[in-house]
Amino acid sequence: MDINYELYKVFYHVASTLSFSEASKQLFISQSAVSQSIKTLERKLDQTLFIRSTKHVRLTAEGEILLRHIEPAIHLIQRGESQLIDAAATGGQIRIGASDTICRYFLVPYLERFHKEYPNAHLKVINQTSLKCVELLASGQVDLIISNYPNKNISSSCSVKKIRKFRDVFIANHSFGNLKGKKLTFDELSHYPILMLDKQSTTSEFLHRLFQQHQLDLVPEIELTSNDLLIDLARIGLGIAFIPDYCIDDKMKDLFIVSTRDELPERELILAYNEQIPMTKTVQNFLDFFQ
Repeated sequence: MDINYELYKVFYHVASTLSFSEASKQLFISQSAVSQSIKTLERKLDQTLFIRSTKHVRLTAEGEILLRHIEPAIHLIQRGESQLIDAAATGGQIRIGASDTICRYFLVPYLERFHKEYPNAHLKVINQTSLKCVELLASGQVDLIISNYPNKNISSSCSVKKIRKFRDVFIANHSFGNLKGKKLTFDELSHYPILMLDKQSTTSEFLHRLFQQHQLDLVPEIELTSNDLLIDLARIGLGIAFIPDYCIDDKMKDLFIVSTRDELPERELILAYNEQIPMTKTVQNFLDFFQ
């Protein structure tokens, strides 16, 4: 049954005050408008909701039944409105999905800047692989994600904003010092222990695809969920790690980049959000950092 919410709102105020005049004051409308709304509601429901007399107004049995259902609904709506107003006053909330690598090596400065400019905003960051982050976005568990790209899980319903380009690199310690200055083919690389992210990552898909393009099967020595751990294992000589170049910093002087004969294709970091979900002002403020 298609009944305007405003009719139920008028009914609630009349039923809770048992006064048409008091309801009109609370609603800031005329008493005749209140009366007309109640008549319209009664006609649509085909029920008499109030017994009116010159001095008193009381609910019929049907009116009492309706009030028992309308009252909690009105309170829920009022509570929702209050929470929205409170959120606006305190800065709102933003939920971000990103891998631990992207958080540590790329996102932290943006989070710091956002926190300084909007100290009352609540920041929630959920760590998952780039593939899993898309699932979080699709289910509405996050407002936006920062992801490696290409990412096969990103659908046409997502709006994608390209942030920066990067290349992946192979790194090793002095145990593989004989490779310094050389440019290895993928076939030559396949004979060394490769350390890489596991198959639930866009990075794993990317490297496996590169080897397949050279008619090679990639059989990694170790697969992990953390680039930091890959760097640690490369540091103690367990193999050649495959990581994004934005993970390289001044603390990695004990490691060197193993060059390849064929330059590795560029990838991108992207920001994605669901166009079908209305964007809050807080989320828009964060997006503005990437203009």
